Amino acid sequence: MLPLCRRTGIVRVFLVFLLLTGVLSPFSADATTKHRRSTHKHQRSSHSSNTFRPGKFGSKHQKAGRTRSGGLKMARHYRPAVDASANYADLVIDTRTGRVLHATSPDELRHPASLTKMMTLYLAFQALKSGQLRLDQYLPVSQNAAGQEPSKLGLRAGQQIRVEDALLGLVTKSANDATVVVAEALGGTEEQFARMMTNKARALGMSHTVFRNPSGLPNPEQVTTARDMAILGYALVYHHPQYYPYFSRDGFTYAGVHHHNHNHLMSRYRGMDGIKTGYIRASGFNLVASTVRGPTRLIGVVFGGHSAVARDNKMAALLDQAFAQLHNGQALQRMASADDGATDYVAVPEKEPTVLPVQHIAVASRGGL
Repeated sequence: MLPLCRRTGIVRVFLVFLLLTGVLSPFSADATTKHRRSTHKHQRSSHSSNTFRPGKFGSKHQKAGRTRSGGLKMARHYRPAVDASANYADLVIDTRTGRVLHATSPDELRHPASLTKMMTLYLAFQALKSGQLRLDQYLPVSQNAAGQEPSKLGLRAGQQIRVEDALLGLVTKSANDATVVVAEALGGTEEQFARMMTNKARALGMSHTVFRNPSGLPNPEQVTTARDMAILGYALVYHHPQYYPYFSRDGFTYAGVHHHNHNHLMSRYRGMDGIKTGYIRASGFNLVASTVRGPTRLIGVVFGGHSAVARDNKMAALLDQAFAQLHNGQALQRMASADDGATDYVAVPEKEPTVLPVQHIAVASRGGL
């Protein structure tokens, strides 16, 4: 009996020791679980902050890759090509001279979002001029076009839409379904048309722009710069003056539904007559705007606004500053040629450039800037 008591006493002492050291603490298991959950949550948060997350316009393919936790199975494939944490950039030019009146990171890569449609429209205007398209021509709506993510006109597969209605859908509603209808009519497929877009960008001197789709829906390889977008804005105004007035439309009606122009700054900034807005989460709120007062036309570009209102207010402030700068007697200088390479000017071709052979062009890299 005595040996048993001694053994029992030893066991009790050992148990007390374990309790004091926390090994058998009733809270230790719970604390360990909480620590693991906290660590996992931190790691997941850290991972998501470094992963490209498409905005509400994410593609069906991206949605199909979502896990139950809301993450993306293929997140690595959507890693941004630009620094999404510092995506602000702007530029203002005087189109009479090409002179840069204000610039912030004008040659840093940014995602164009729906500014992409400016090039889709440029190629469409080119096709109208050559006779490849007619404004009263009807184009077929494919299943691919009808299945695009919003914003859209609500086109159905198998129906047809007039070219002019499709173009107005691009300009005002920024309709992705109408965009793909035009792209497929001119390029056969979205991919082929995107190569045509990039090729035309190179011909215009947009040396850092790469297009991967005609609409601006999220794609990490679809990049541009503020300088390149100013070149494209200039080209739309001066290469296609007969079609540029479409950008001044405050809205249009299709299938009984009235669609307002997304560029609300036109209604409150004197002299503004276009061009295009854009937004995806990776780029923020973007705008290319053209404003004319007397003989002076300015083209402004803003990337990375925190909201549509903040973006519009920033553009208005930049244009006010530029008009004041010119009014105060700053000397007007010549348009820079494409060979000058001067950063104080934006070089654009005076006439519509000749068409180059369509080719695949790799995405630009930050090291090449």
